[in-house]
Amino acid sequence: MTDVLLYEPDPDAHIARITFNRPEKRNALTTEMYPLLLDALDDAADDDRIKVLLLRGADGVFTTGQDMGEAYSWYEAPKPGERPRRPSQRRRLAYDRRAQRAYHALYQHNKVIIAQVERYALGGGLEFALSSDLTVVGESAQIGMPAARFLGPVLGNLHLFFFRLGPALAKDLLLTGRIAPQAEAANRGVWNRVVPDADVAREAEGLAALVARMPADGLVIAKEAYRVVQNTPGMGAAEGFEIMSHAFGTNLRFDDDEYNFVKVRAQVGLKKAFELRDRYFDEGEPLPS
Repeated sequence: MTDVLLYEPDPDAHIARITFNRPEKRNALTTEMYPLLLDALDDAADDDRIKVLLLRGADGVFTTGQDMGEAYSWYEAPKPGERPRRPSQRRRLAYDRRAQRAYHALYQHNKVIIAQVERYALGGGLEFALSSDLTVVGESAQIGMPAARFLGPVLGNLHLFFFRLGPALAKDLLLTGRIAPQAEAANRGVWNRVVPDADVAREAEGLAALVARMPADGLVIAKEAYRVVQNTPGMGAAEGFEIMSHAFGTNLRFDDDEYNFVKVRAQVGLKKAFELRDRYFDEGEPLPS
């Protein structure tokens, strides 16, 4: 991969880190980065050693969204020498379908994704943050869809914005194009952790390490179950789905470096098994021998 996007798997820690790496442009997203991101997501999805993806930006900035230097070349004529003219709707739809694959792949990914949000999560960066499973956000971070002011207020995944932000804040950001303090989303319970700016990276790494101690099979089953629930209106499928998901979710294969409560309980008894479980997850102690 080129250095505009870094993919760094750490199989021993069960964590892979994806870094937007254009610090001189506040990690603005380019068309070059999307296929690189898809490749990284595919690699992580197929790697059984990876449980968690940490999505972050270089030099303490998440991303300011699309590089507006490319904004008006997205729909360029596909053939050299073709005279410039207004792009057809079919060309626009074809490009947008390709560009949206990375966002959908993130939302649908089988591994737990943690967004390390520092300074800015604008445009596509906001969509990346909202598509993640867990978020660690700096107190002074700013969010928004500023491109709405010149590309129009129908940008990104509206279903995602309405679901995660709520219709009031989603419409506010899109219809005004303003940049808002992250606290407006935090007040609606959007983020998982809000911490001082200096602590974001450390907190995100700690959260990734904590999730990585969970059983891999359980995390993958949970991701699929959560997505079905999000896509099912109301309580329509609750009765049947809760039975099926519980049956799958409590029948896991534990790898050698994962805490197998049933196995440990048989060895040391119930009380000691609970004690060792909490030491493993909360204090980072090694597995009992």
